[in-house]
Amino acid sequence: MVGLPGGGKSTIGRQLARRLRWEFVDTDAAIEKQIGCSIRQYFEQAGESAFRDVESKVIDALTRMSNAVLATGGGAVLREQNRRTLKERCTVVYLRSSPEELFRRLRNDTQRPLLQVDDPLAKLRQLHAERHPLYDEVAHFRVDTGRTSVATVVNTIVMQLDMAQLAHPLPPTGPDLP
Repeated sequence: MVGLPGGGKSTIGRQLARRLRWEFVDTDAAIEKQIGCSIRQYFEQAGESAFRDVESKVIDALTRMSNAVLATGGGAVLREQNRRTLKERCTVVYLRSSPEELFRRLRNDTQRPLLQVDDPLAKLRQLHAERHPLYDEVAHFRVDTGRTSVATVVNTIVMQLDMAQLAHPLPPTGPDLP
């Protein structure tokens, strides 16, 4: 999953993974585990470049997994190396949302470092202008999220993957099966 902050990558990714019976991995959570603090703290202490170095290493490692849904951070596509890795090793879904819709979702968020500015909507518009071409470049599929329900977006993704014969749910497992 790629897209701007607040685009639903983690929320939709979790539901998609559950639907496919695959593992869900959030690159931001994996990064925080590796660096031992929040991304916001790391940004403040080490800067964005150091953060992007760690992010690239994590993406390299996680894209070697199979049967997993990976939710990337909004800026993962900024590095050409990450775009190439994602495009070559994964089936990439770009969750598209307008800056205005993202602002509606994120207006009270205090955890996203790039949005801690005087005018978050202007920042989202800037991020969209800069990153949309990169998301579009790396994506195999594009899904508009807008005000659509999570279930509808997941169904759309599953249909696209199924039509392209790219993903099949794992067989059910558990104590209730013979």
